[in-house]
Amino acid sequence: MFSRQTSLPDRILSEIERAFGTALGSAPQALRPSPAAGIAEADLDADARRHAAGLMRVNHTGEVCAQALYSGQAAVARHADTRAQLLEAAAEETDHLAWCGERLDALHSRPSLLNPLWYAGSFALGAAAALASDRVSLGFVVETERQVEAHLGEHLEKLPAGDAASRAVVAQMKDDEARHGKLAQAAGGIDLPAPIPTLMRFASNVMKAVAYRI
Repeated sequence: MFSRQTSLPDRILSEIERAFGTALGSAPQALRPSPAAGIAEADLDADARRHAAGLMRVNHTGEVCAQALYSGQAAVARHADTRAQLLEAAAEETDHLAWCGERLDALHSRPSLLNPLWYAGSFALGAAAALASDRVSLGFVVETERQVEAHLGEHLEKLPAGDAASRAVVAQMKDDEARHGKLAQAAGGIDLPAPIPTLMRFASNVMKAVAYRI
């Protein structure tokens, strides 16, 4: 049996197609049931509902960015094992994206209107990291997941206490992100030099501030 090795241009075109599906297409299908399944919706007042929706919109945008980062990295990864690991993590991020979308629907809200912009920037960033080397690319995953895990921990504190459904989703996402980071580090991810982590944190804070409202 012979298998056809996908060329770099083919991989890039495939990831561009994935981009349209993620940023502009229909709702993604989760492979795992939502952690919110079976949890009764809380009777939130208007301010609490608006706040919960803003936080979950930030989380949804974060998952759009995660899809883009992994897709950009996978498109130009040098080794098949690295690409397979990135795509496996991306599949779990698709679950997160679907779960966050479901929570936004339940909270009578919507995703960020700027998702196509977030996707394009994150895809370019992921591809640039992967072009440096697979170890740098995996190191980028490690640092990204470290910051995302901390951000999700903050959201567990900020979400309305009664919104158990959103809290269940965020808690599972936090566990998944921690595992992705550990796997990337075990696969050879390096610590990124200063000031890259600081710049990543600044860009993330800008995204969170904007996506909460828009």
